[in-house]
Amino acid sequence: MLARNEALAMIKDSAPDHLLIHALETEAVMRALAARLGHDPETWGLAGLLHDLDYPQTKETPERHGLLTAEMLTGKLPDDAVQAISRHNEINGNQPESQFDYALRCGETVTGLIHTAALVRPTRMQGMEAKSLKKKMKDKAFAASVCRETIRECEKIGLELGDFLTLAIGAITGIEAEVGLAAS
Repeated sequence: MLARNEALAMIKDSAPDHLLIHALETEAVMRALAARLGHDPETWGLAGLLHDLDYPQTKETPERHGLLTAEMLTGKLPDDAVQAISRHNEINGNQPESQFDYALRCGETVTGLIHTAALVRPTRMQGMEAKSLKKKMKDKAFAASVCRETIRECEKIGLELGDFLTLAIGAITGIEAEVGLAAS
């Protein structure tokens, strides 16, 4: 299995800054989900970190997104991680099946909501609560590109929306300085 420093170097070599931030936030959420659900945080974290590795090459061909990364990582990550990566983008024809698949889908999607919410708060991540994010989810204009239905897939992994949002907030708060969300 790839070491984290190797995976991080792969992302840094190919991704613009905003994609690196998304990868780091997704990694943090996936590690927290793995710990909560009794899975390997290292495997789940690496899947989160690398899930969009092919995005710079596939942004014009979304039907390939996830598939190219899966090809690149076969033999370098456990099969379930490669499958979750290939299934996080249903446009490519692969549908989520496992808890890992759904965790990656909702885990990576929630980062957009949380990051956007933090940017409009004077205290950024500090004091953010699930109830305020639930309210933001109802406002379709707020973080409009974030798919609320995909976030709600947290119920398919056994977490109620409020618990999932709380877990994700905590995970991203743990890396807030690294992703530019620390209060000044």
